Amino acid sequence: MEWKRIVLASASPRRKELLNQIGINPEIQVSHVVETVTSRIPEQVVMELAGQKALDVAKDAEAGTLVIGSDTVVAVDGEILGKPSDHEEAVRMITMIAGRSHQVYTGVCLVLKGETPCGDRVVKFYDETDVEVYPMTEEEIREYACLEEPMDKAGAYAVQGFFARYIKGLKGSYANVMGLPVSRLYKEMKDLEGL
Repeated sequence: MEWKRIVLASASPRRKELLNQIGINPEIQVSHVVETVTSRIPEQVVMELAGQKALDVAKDAEAGTLVIGSDTVVAVDGEILGKPSDHEEAVRMITMIAGRSHQVYTGVCLVLKGETPCGDRVVKFYDETDVEVYPMTEEEIREYACLEEPMDKAGAYAVQGFFARYIKGLKGSYANVMGLPVSRLYKEMKDLEGL
């Protein structure tokens, strides 16, 4: 695939690492848009937020630039769990997901910058992964929640970190749980290029 530039509208080292893993080395340009959410439905929320980030970065990009925006949330029983504000909130979130299944949604927005704003091509999609967590004791929950690892993670855990010891299984994309469904992203990039 030949793009003039590929820009990731995220400071997430995990997303950059996942793109590098599939042979894409993006420039990083963080969006500073004030995120607004008009839905409580997880898949709509992540696509809305991914779109806001990508469109914000794309507005100043040159023609031929592909901007990738992404956002991830964890949901249990339809309730969206964002990043915990403190360790006590991390305890609450881990307690909610321990011993059961929950969903991880990642929304992605691709903006291929055209010669004019009306010429921009925009593609939005989301991916969903079911994650099952083994039962955890109160001591295990507190031990994990008091680490720094959960503090900047949606749902208060990192599947690729210490919390891996509690993951019983996944149905769907592992990369999606890390923050970017790269196989679906690659397919969508190929389709966009072929338009």
